[in-house]
Amino acid sequence: MELATVDHLLTTTRSVRKRLDLTRPVERSVLEECLQLALQAPSGSNRQGWHFMVVTDPAKRALIARYYRQAFKQYLAANQPAELEPLRAEDSGGKATRVLKSASYLSRHLHEVPVHIIPCIEGRVETAGLMAQASLYGSILPATWSLLLALRSRGLGSVWTTLHLAHEGAIGEALGIPATMTQAALIPVAYFTGADFKPAQRKPLDNVAHWDTW
Repeated sequence: MELATVDHLLTTTRSVRKRLDLTRPVERSVLEECLQLALQAPSGSNRQGWHFMVVTDPAKRALIARYYRQAFKQYLAANQPAELEPLRAEDSGGKATRVLKSASYLSRHLHEVPVHIIPCIEGRVETAGLMAQASLYGSILPATWSLLLALRSRGLGSVWTTLHLAHEGAIGEALGIPATMTQAALIPVAYFTGADFKPAQRKPLDNVAHWDTW
């Protein structure tokens, strides 16, 4: 493998919200290519119980966006001060504020994003024990991340969101998703605008890597 290319892909797959191109259609053939690559991800016991709900219909995207905005308002009311204040205290560059503004932008424009993808896994996670929950999520999250990487490699932006899960039942009913499925995320997809992405600032490895003992 050409490590420079692989490393660039892994270090520049960003959460894209404000730079999603809301006017450019996304070709179905490109989405199918990316989904086909996602299916190469591992799954628990090789069950391959994943499903991907691809939503391009404007009315259905608008419905998802309405529920998403409701959840976003509830999230801000309940969590914003407690969760963001420590980030502001640590970050003089205002990254927390920028993330909040970016998330707010996506909430306002989600209905305009041309493609919404909802990864699902067979089974209900809330009825499973801890090990089974880990297995369920461990069977859909790798495939979903592979999807995001494949999208990035083709000039498409995306962001991993979960707020719609506050209304999972209503959204699932509207889209015909069986109640036996667990929805894992909502992935807005569009071509991105502007230049390439750069690696993000992260905590030093020594702060998070523990060898032999914590």
